Amino acid sequence: MFLWTSEAVSAGHPDKVADQIADAILDAHLEANPQTRCGCEVTCCKELVLVTGEVSGTPLPPGTVEDIVRKKLVEIGYNGGDSGYDGNTVQVLNKMNSQSPEIAGAVVKEGGEIGAGDQGMMFGYACDETKHYMPLAHSLAFKIINTLEQARRNDPQCILLPDAKSQVTVEYNDDHTPKRVHTVLVSTQHKGTLPVESYIKSLLDKASIPVHKGKNLERLMINPSGIWNVGGPASDTGLSGRKIVVDNYGSDCPIGGGSFSGKDPTKVDRSAAYAARYIAKNIVAAGLANRAQVQLAYAIGVVEPLSVRVDTFGTSRVRDSALTDFFASGKVMSLSPRGIIERFSLRRPIYAATASGGHFGRDGFPWEALTLVKPLQDAFMA
Repeated sequence: MFLWTSEAVSAGHPDKVADQIADAILDAHLEANPQTRCGCEVTCCKELVLVTGEVSGTPLPPGTVEDIVRKKLVEIGYNGGDSGYDGNTVQVLNKMNSQSPEIAGAVVKEGGEIGAGDQGMMFGYACDETKHYMPLAHSLAFKIINTLEQARRNDPQCILLPDAKSQVTVEYNDDHTPKRVHTVLVSTQHKGTLPVESYIKSLLDKASIPVHKGKNLERLMINPSGIWNVGGPASDTGLSGRKIVVDNYGSDCPIGGGSFSGKDPTKVDRSAAYAARYIAKNIVAAGLANRAQVQLAYAIGVVEPLSVRVDTFGTSRVRDSALTDFFASGKVMSLSPRGIIERFSLRRPIYAATASGGHFGRDGFPWEALTLVKPLQDAFMA
């Protein structure tokens, strides 16, 4: 038996606020010019939102970035009043620069081919613990956050404010099968000076999330630090790209170190991570393994990946080397940046939706499709 923990954060968490602004700016650039290359970084603090980074392509009209920032802050719930932060009045400083010509030269190749926008390793993961092929603790942590955010959107009397975090600990058997939810931890910003325990318990209970101590739950903790009224960027500086473990699979899978938000798909930090998830999910969905982890590696300016590795942790009847060869060959799908971009149609303004709630395990994203299940079954189960 062992315990395993994962966390999630709300759209109003300062780091996630920064991610959402970065991806909203990226979407605006892609809408203006799908060939835009963009690397946008955002910092949110008490009196300032700073937008930095590099971009090539059609410039946005003056004032557009500031308008995007303010609209996104208000949309999240930071419109003054009890939230403690006002997107209508905070100072916005836009310091976006032109992309380095050396980087641009490495990415753009003859014949429309694309070199990787940077070096690095990317990981994808899937398991059969949940219907979306995500780790159970990670999935439950996001379910809690989604429950809180849904209440805030739909209940005019809701006492919750935008900033929140959750953490779930699952008890596993030695064979890596989940046994029970051990600990649930919820911390949320709220109105007023009264404890919110009973309110949170009722929300979680309605969402079928364990809230009753006993056989199925060892410990429930709600706002263990006490009253929490001041949150978001008003109390803690947010920085884009800082919640990369939350964005991925929690602690169940290594991360390559590169973040997602604000980056166009020539940055393999993002696009190749999506491709790795796609491969891993289809392997598990095809019934070839209970768990699968995929690593891809790239060099800046180089079209094809340097390495491909599939690891099923001994849960597959198919040799890992055979699965690796199947994808490394490039016959079933291209793992070049251009191949990945074209397979998932990644030059569209689809990224703002990814910046809160996790990039994986959610319907509607093209890298979550199960279109490789049949080719995998035909190749390995015939």
